[in-house]
Amino acid sequence: MASAASINAHTRYEAVIGLEVHVQLLTATKIFCGCPTSFGAPPNTNICPVCLGLPGALPVLNRKAVEFAARAALALNCRVNETSIFARKNYFYPDLPKGYQISQYDKPLAEDGSIEISTEKGAARTIGITRLHLEEDAGKSLHDGFPDSDQYTYIDLNRAGVPLIEIVSEPDMRSPEEAFEYLTRLKEIILYTGVSDCNMEEGSLRCDANVSVRPRGQTALGRKVEVKNVNSFRFIRQALEFEIERQIEVLESGGNVVQETRLYDPGAGKTSSMRSKEEAHDYRYFPDPDLPALLVNAAWQQEIRAALPDLPQARRARMVSEYGITEYDAHVLTSTRALADQFESAARAAKNPKRVANLLQSELLGRLKARNLEIDQSPISMAGLSISADLVESGAISSKMLKDLYDLAFERNQDFPAVYEQEKPQQITDSAVIEKMIDEVIAANPKQVEQYRAGKRTVIGFFVGQVMKASKGQANPGLVNQLLERKLGS
Repeated sequence: MASAASINAHTRYEAVIGLEVHVQLLTATKIFCGCPTSFGAPPNTNICPVCLGLPGALPVLNRKAVEFAARAALALNCRVNETSIFARKNYFYPDLPKGYQISQYDKPLAEDGSIEISTEKGAARTIGITRLHLEEDAGKSLHDGFPDSDQYTYIDLNRAGVPLIEIVSEPDMRSPEEAFEYLTRLKEIILYTGVSDCNMEEGSLRCDANVSVRPRGQTALGRKVEVKNVNSFRFIRQALEFEIERQIEVLESGGNVVQETRLYDPGAGKTSSMRSKEEAHDYRYFPDPDLPALLVNAAWQQEIRAALPDLPQARRARMVSEYGITEYDAHVLTSTRALADQFESAARAAKNPKRVANLLQSELLGRLKARNLEIDQSPISMAGLSISADLVESGAISSKMLKDLYDLAFERNQDFPAVYEQEKPQQITDSAVIEKMIDEVIAANPKQVEQYRAGKRTVIGFFVGQVMKASKGQANPGLVNQLLERKLGS
């Protein structure tokens, strides 16, 4: 538990956080050559003279990578510059065969974007995006897993030249929770655009965090520390929590925060120093002489913008208005583009879209999750979901029948209409038949009858359950309730 002194120290400081996110673009080939970008290929097989940096090999820009980058930029409310320049970022590392990385520096593809997030208090905040630029990935250094790993580092250059966008935020976040929310919204938007699969385990999305602390009310920024190579949003939040605490302790003890790059160890829950932080001049950026200026004119930008799908925030608002569902339901149903597409295809065909939303969440998604299936692997199609919703809406089947039919659909791996035709369940709507069941249930439970007539109205739920059980779920629930209230009240 934090001490009073520690809590008091935290109230005197505020964190300033900016994030640099690298996203691998979902192109079939690399950014400057025709080598495939497929994950999991044997080491050093997806390579050629261009990505190996051999003398005389010249880069040729991948048009699809530019299109994908511009699509992401527009979705993030960025201004796409008609002219941008590729630069060489010079540094030496074994997995960088050319001795430089082709990136963009002072003239990036896009600038001045934003993402809206919800704070811990539920208020909306806008986080600025400074820039979005194109660059190539480096290779991968393998430090362990080999018999002589204590003596050698192994190099796999399959990733060298894989197309990336780097998205640099403004230092607008003030807590680890805001950083987590920003990353969640960013990933959601990128997935909707279809330009990346954002798979952190495969390195398709990587994040570095810049964090500093300063006394509250001060406008000048503190000395920032970069935290690198964190491979999950949860660990990024934990790393920021630790680093903020560490920096406050350094300042409170009279020390100075050192500008450096640190690594986060999830097992220890701590960051540790890696190296001093490089500045832009350390990389000796200069325009790449082998690549002309990149031109993305207004007509091409308009073509890319026209192909953008409904993005999550706008889609939620439209679905609430169009289908009469709650904001919570809209948030759940737009968590992925595939789920939103599936819901809308069913909602448009059904008599009551709200019932479709309820069934999708309460009956279908739970069964899919229990079997570790995605929505597009469901045995019950969206057409089947729509039909089932209409049957419940019309009173042809009860909720209990629907649950049983859904269970059978998953057991048999068949769509709902096929199972419904095989089983042909029919609701009992004959009042005389239901009254007979009610009479038998009332006669068998005199104690509960007394409780109901003494004012304990909730007991009616017990009677409904008993009648539904006696009817094997086939009695019309509305009629059961109506007849029970009349008989118990007499």
